[in-house]
Amino acid sequence: MKGPRITSLDGSDSAGASSRTVFLFELEQLKLQVEVMALKVDEALSRSTQVLLSGDGILADKVVAGDDAIDSMLVSLTEKCYDLLIRQNPVASDLRLVMSVLRIMSDLERTGDLCLRVVKLAPEQPLMVRHPETFGILRAMASEASALFRAAVRAWAAQDLELARSLEEQDDAMDEYNVQLTQAIRRLEGPDAVAAAVATLLAGRALERIADHSVMVGERLRYMLTGDVSGLSREIGP
Repeated sequence: MKGPRITSLDGSDSAGASSRTVFLFELEQLKLQVEVMALKVDEALSRSTQVLLSGDGILADKVVAGDDAIDSMLVSLTEKCYDLLIRQNPVASDLRLVMSVLRIMSDLERTGDLCLRVVKLAPEQPLMVRHPETFGILRAMASEASALFRAAVRAWAAQDLELARSLEEQDDAMDEYNVQLTQAIRRLEGPDAVAAAVATLLAGRALERIADHSVMVGERLRYMLTGDVSGLSREIGP
């Protein structure tokens, strides 16, 4: 036989209140774990930028080795999200939080994969650096991509709606660099022009995609906080 339901002095269900408290704690832990994953990806991005600028093969190997940890975080956090969905059946803002976390984790994991694309170009770095115009633009793109990603991480950590909204505008600089890079590649000359163009184009495309994923983190945060889906139509290709 079931015992009587315990209620508080004001008539509320104490068991239900306790369950809600636990759920809110789990949601806060989920936010923090996303931040930890983002910091791991930021480390990979910082290292991949250094590899692009220096051609450091040892550092490139560290980025490759560290990607397994990022992938493991994705699997672990995805399982936690599905567990919360099954156990708690969240609605409204709670559901938006869990769904946004699932998508943001995907953006972070893909950013990590893009860092791998950059470091795999390490053998081509001496070739790219021989062309100062295009390499200078790549350097600027790497700096801009890093700045955008870190702004996205700060927005998430602080749940900062205004900063999240500003990311798309900040991405305009990256779009301009991409146009400049395409034009500069067309002006490449010399016996190694084709090989340099291919390597430079691949590096530039990876950096542009990193910036795009950073903007999407902001859009997903905006959706989570406000329910506004208007920014979610901008999805990113491989």
